[in-house]
Amino acid sequence: MIGEMDSKVHTSNWLCEASDQWEVRIFFACKINILHLNCKLSCNFDHFLAANQVHPKNWYPIPLIFCRPWGKLPENVPCHPKLADFANCMKKKGRGMSIFFSIIDGDYHESAEDAKTACHQLSAYIDYKRCEGVAEIIVARSMSDGFRSIVQIMGLGNLKPNIVVMRYPEIWRRENLTQIPSTFISIINDCIIANKAVVIVKGLDEWPNEYQRQYGTIDLYWIVRDGGLMLLLSQLLLTKESFESCKIQVFCIAEEDTEAEELKADVKKFLYDLRMQAEVIVVTMKSMEARTELNASAKKDPEEEHASAQHRIKAYLSEMKEAAQREGRPLMEGGRQVVVNEEKVEKFLYTMLKLNTTILKYSRMAVVVLVSLPPPPLNHPAYCYMEYMDLLVVNIPRMLIVRGYRRDVVTLFT
Repeated sequence: MIGEMDSKVHTSNWLCEASDQWEVRIFFACKINILHLNCKLSCNFDHFLAANQVHPKNWYPIPLIFCRPWGKLPENVPCHPKLADFANCMKKKGRGMSIFFSIIDGDYHESAEDAKTACHQLSAYIDYKRCEGVAEIIVARSMSDGFRSIVQIMGLGNLKPNIVVMRYPEIWRRENLTQIPSTFISIINDCIIANKAVVIVKGLDEWPNEYQRQYGTIDLYWIVRDGGLMLLLSQLLLTKESFESCKIQVFCIAEEDTEAEELKADVKKFLYDLRMQAEVIVVTMKSMEARTELNASAKKDPEEEHASAQHRIKAYLSEMKEAAQREGRPLMEGGRQVVVNEEKVEKFLYTMLKLNTTILKYSRMAVVVLVSLPPPPLNHPAYCYMEYMDLLVVNIPRMLIVRGYRRDVVTLFT
């Protein structure tokens, strides 16, 4: 009897030991598999970050949003209220994180605490607007220096921002804001060098929120090749409730009347291959030269604005030349040497006038107009460039001025 009990106890102890051994083996096997999986995921993630390019079908916007570049907002308002609404419009299939940033002028040691406070306020604003994004505040000696730093270091690998978003500086003519033209051009040139796309929002105050439905058209004036960014932005707008009732119109410019039909067929084929539904309208240079009747809703006459811009530029260049002759130096603006070709200045003004009148003629019912951003001419006065841009956007309440970069962002699989 006692022998049987000892045998049972021995068997029970053996089973317990075996069970413990199996648990230990299973534990270590699971641990090894988890470590292997983590290592594999880490390697894949590292590979993704280190990859040189993402395939266009996997590309999605990562906007770097400039919160307070121009004008003054109340101290307790860290960002324009409509910028987050616009950032939400740029999400592709719900994916995408926005980076909201602002620049504080000054010395870092003196303004570090102010930067932390501003960052907390901006983070609270992003949470309040229910926007997926992060806040960044940097301190720099000037806005140009601050932007140049942030556009180089922000992000990691393929998670770097690929689009810079800012509002159009409609207040640049004010006497206390004379530095805006040179800063504006510096930012655009930095984006071109850093290979970042640019989206400039004109009429941000009128941008609709998620509850304001829009009815009309989204018009694209496709002037230069931008990798399809303008097409992608128009499609992203259609996915939002406020724009889902709109239709897309694509306008192309043909130099000769004989090229119009061929160009229209090519663009239609291209859009069909991309499975994008849009009406294609070809505008010829001859039709752009024709006199356009002024829209009743237009607040300013483009012809009068063109004449005023000519007068202002002439006065500005005369003053610049007089200062250069008086001081015995070359033409300078904002500490840099500039070259003035008056024929080229007039050509730019005339081109912007005709493009503006064409937009007013064909896009009266458009809820938003997208147009290619003309790059700043090399060694050109910044003041002149701002006059060109003002002539382009006059009487257009809501506009996105877009510049792509050196790669495609749409494909047959987008």
